[in-house]
Amino acid sequence: MSTRLADYSYELPPDLIANRPTENREESKMMVLDRTAATITHRHFTEFPSFLSPADLVILNDSRVVPARLHDVSGKIEILLLEKRDALHWTAMVRPGKKMRVGTIVDAAGTQATVLEIHQDGTRMLKFASPPDLEKYGEMPIPPYFNRPADAQDRERYQTVYARDPGSVAAPTAGLHFIDQILATIPHSFLTLHVGTGTFQPVKSEDISEHRMHYEHFTLPVETASRIYATKQQGGKIFAIGTTTARVLESQESGELSAISGSTGIFIHPPYQFQRVDALLTNFHLPRSTLLMLVSAFAGREFILKAYAEAVRQKYRFFSYGDCMLIV
Repeated sequence: MSTRLADYSYELPPDLIANRPTENREESKMMVLDRTAATITHRHFTEFPSFLSPADLVILNDSRVVPARLHDVSGKIEILLLEKRDALHWTAMVRPGKKMRVGTIVDAAGTQATVLEIHQDGTRMLKFASPPDLEKYGEMPIPPYFNRPADAQDRERYQTVYARDPGSVAAPTAGLHFIDQILATIPHSFLTLHVGTGTFQPVKSEDISEHRMHYEHFTLPVETASRIYATKQQGGKIFAIGTTTARVLESQESGELSAISGSTGIFIHPPYQFQRVDALLTNFHLPRSTLLMLVSAFAGREFILKAYAEAVRQKYRFFSYGDCMLIV
């Protein structure tokens, strides 16, 4: 167990970063880590259902990515909407910040936005004169490491097929591999966590235990809570699809789950012991990221770093549009 930031790093050749999705969602490779046997095997995502028993339950995050990246009419100011407070008020990141002082008004998204205040972390509170037309003017907020602007393909592919509830500014990427035909063959249920940029903020403290996560809103519905309880009673396993799903489940108090809406800032890292999640499907994450720390808590840091080194050797595709890893 380590809380040293440097111990959650690895070398990644830039050509292994996937900046485009596979032709078909389900075509990705899937590395399988067996924690009990300490084995690593190479499979394909289409084999995912074969790892489930009839008693198991798959939990997915149905949050929908908002086309939240805007540019003003001059094209010189970029606005990334982070959180909708009401129809007219949004928290946002802006660039360049020096042009967005309190009182500044810019034309964007078919309306005008006024900077009401600047928060300590540099984000702004914006008030729009009328609700911004994100479907017409907004761009999908794809990650910066894609090194390209978002396009029409991202509108479809940087979104899960089951996305329903708008609110995320980043995709719950483990779910990008699913297609309706695969979902139809497995027992599954949904929760919602709106992914914010806090999940991806770099860890700056050398002692990772000093890092603080931003809070993200979630909803755990009655049906999902009930099905998780029934699954556990029958001896089944809970398969969390993605770190966002895992964070919602692990942030709940011990005992029987209840339907709840709220927010979570849980930061999962070694030596955390998982209480709700039995298996985890996830993508390959950035070095020194909170997501890499979460999977290290689930499978062990040394085992995870060994698996990542193997993924590099086998030329797996990394990050949001990349391949996946199933930890059982």
